[in-house]
Amino acid sequence: MVELELPDSTAAIRTAITDFLFIRDEAQPVDICLVLGAPSPSSVDPAIELFRRGLTPIILISGRGPDELPEAEYQLLHRRALEAGIPAECMLLEKEARNTRDNFINSARLIEKQIGWAGIRSAAIVGKPFHMRRALMTARRWWPEHLRLLMLPTTDPGDLQPESWWLSARGRQRIFAEIERIGRYALTDDIRAC
Repeated sequence: MVELELPDSTAAIRTAITDFLFIRDEAQPVDICLVLGAPSPSSVDPAIELFRRGLTPIILISGRGPDELPEAEYQLLHRRALEAGIPAECMLLEKEARNTRDNFINSARLIEKQIGWAGIRSAAIVGKPFHMRRALMTARRWWPEHLRLLMLPTTDPGDLQPESWWLSARGRQRIFAEIERIGRYALTDDIRAC
């Protein structure tokens, strides 16, 4: 990869943005794994790997996505998980969420109804790499405080990655839009600092 020559201040800003947005934890055992809906099938891959390694018994896929999508995001991700050998009985589907806030509110209700929070002490959250900070902050706002949360972003090279997001105009635009969304979520009390 070619490094752009940037003034020291620009490189420092880029590093600060990267360190803030991109969170990646090491995989370890969790009681449940939430997959945030996205229109790309690779979004479920970290959850599939976690299940295959015996590190989670349940995958919860959340998200309908925008109305203009030909197929709901949860259907696309569910099908990929089934094709990868994940048993249907080991998955829960949240079918209505259209944004990150909805992912956590709706999945919290589904977990309470289907499993009960009493037996859930830890959860992994799977999503796009640049989305991990807002996902974590939203989880802290809408899910029980006692949970140990792991952030497991995708590693698909088609997703914006921490080592290269600034190299394209599209990447820069997506990152600054994500920062703006964090601000909007803060103004509506939909996130909690962490």
